[in-house]
Amino acid sequence: MDRTTISAKWEAWRARGEGVRRQSRHWRRQLGLFLAVVGPGLITSNVDNDAGGIATYTTVGAQFGYMLLWSLIPIAVALYVSEEMCARMGVVTGKGLSDLIREEFGFRITFFVMIAGFVVDLANTVAEFAGVAESTQIFGISKYIAVPIAAILVWTLVIRGTYRQVEKVFLVACVFYASYIASALLAKPSWMQAGRSLVIPDFHMNAAYLLILTALVGTSVAPWQFFYLQAGYVEKRVRPRQYKHARMDVLVGSISCMVIVFFIIVCTAATLNASGQTSISDAAQAAKALVPLAGRFAGLLFAFGLLNASLFAASILPLSTAHVICEGLGFEAGLDHKFRDARIFYGLYTALIVIGAGVILMPRAPLMKILILSQVGNGIWLAVVLVFILVLVNRRSLMGDHVNGTLFNVIAWAISIAMIVLTLVLVVETLVNPSAAGLG
Repeated sequence: MDRTTISAKWEAWRARGEGVRRQSRHWRRQLGLFLAVVGPGLITSNVDNDAGGIATYTTVGAQFGYMLLWSLIPIAVALYVSEEMCARMGVVTGKGLSDLIREEFGFRITFFVMIAGFVVDLANTVAEFAGVAESTQIFGISKYIAVPIAAILVWTLVIRGTYRQVEKVFLVACVFYASYIASALLAKPSWMQAGRSLVIPDFHMNAAYLLILTALVGTSVAPWQFFYLQAGYVEKRVRPRQYKHARMDVLVGSISCMVIVFFIIVCTAATLNASGQTSISDAAQAAKALVPLAGRFAGLLFAFGLLNASLFAASILPLSTAHVICEGLGFEAGLDHKFRDARIFYGLYTALIVIGAGVILMPRAPLMKILILSQVGNGIWLAVVLVFILVLVNRRSLMGDHVNGTLFNVIAWAISIAMIVLTLVLVVETLVNPSAAGLG
C-alpha cells in the first residue's frame, strides 16, 4: 500500500472521528440544556398522583382489573396538550397564568379565579394530609405524631430553601414513585393481558364503568397544575430559545405520570380484583389488602408510595395557590424571594399548611364532605381555567408567532371540551350521589 493511499485512509478515519466527536458534543450540550430546564413539567405531572389520585387508580384496578388501561394513552395526550400550552405561555411571556388572566381580563375576573383556587386547593391540601395520616398508620405511627411532623417538614423545606434546592428535593420525590413499579412486579400480574388492555379499548356503556372512567380523567388533569407549571418556568427564567427543552420536560412528565398510573392499576388488578376484593375505599386500605396477596414488602412499598405522594402534593398544592393569589394581586411571589420580601406569598403557604394539617387532627373532621367539595370544586374550576388558557394562548398580541396552529387548536379544543364534559358529569354525579367521592 503506497504512502498516498495510507494518507487518504488516515484523513478519512480522522474525519469520521471528528464527526463522531462533534455529534457527541452536540448531544452532551443538548442534554445539559435539557437538564437545566427540566423540573416543572416532570414535577407537576407526577405530583398529580396524590392521595386522591392513588385512591382512584386503586379503585380502577380493584373494580375493573386491567379493563381501563387503554384510557391511559388518551389521558397522557390530554395531559401533555393542556400543560404544553401553559409551558409555552410561561416561556414566551415570562409571566404566570394568574398574572396573564389579571392583565388580559381584569381584576374582577381574577378575583373569582383566586377565590376558587384558594377554596379548592385548601380542600385538596387537607386530603393530602389525610393521605399522610393513613399511610403512616400502616407503619404503626399515630396521625397525631405523623401529621405535625409532615407539616413542619414541608413548611421548612419551602420557607428555608431556594427554588433550585426545593426543585431538587421534588425531583428526588418523583424517583420514589418507583415503589409502585416494585409493588406491581411483586404482584406477578398477567403482563400479556395488561399489554393487550393497554392498546385495545374495552369500552362499556354501564353507569359504573362510565363513572370510574370519568373519575380517572378528572383526577389525572387538575386545574392547579397549570398555575404551578407556568410559574415554574417563569421562576426558572426559561427563555423562548429553550422552549423545545421545556416541551420535552412536559412530554417526559406526562408519560412518566401515566407509567406510574399503569403500574398502580396493574398491581391492584393482579391482587385485589383477582381475589374478588373489588370494594376498596382508599389507597391505605389497598396497601393493607396487598399484604396477604402479594407479601408484606409489596404492601409496605405501596404504603410508602402513598406517603411520598401525599408529602409531595402537600408541599406543592399550597405553593400553587400562593402563586395564583399573589400573581393575581400583584404581590411578590416565588421561592427565590426571602420571607421578608414576599410575606403574603409565604404567609398564604403557611396558612394552607397549618389549616390543612389542623383539620386532620380534629377528632371528628368531616373528611368525606371535604373530599366531595374538593372534587366538585376541581371540576368547576378546571372548566373555567381551560377556557382561559385556550383564549390566552391564541392571542397573537400576547404570544406572537407562538399561538396554537390550526391542527393543534382543533386537538386542544376537542380535548378540553371532552375533559370539561367528563369532569362536570363527575361533579353532578358526586352531588347527586356523595358516595361517588370515594373514587378520587
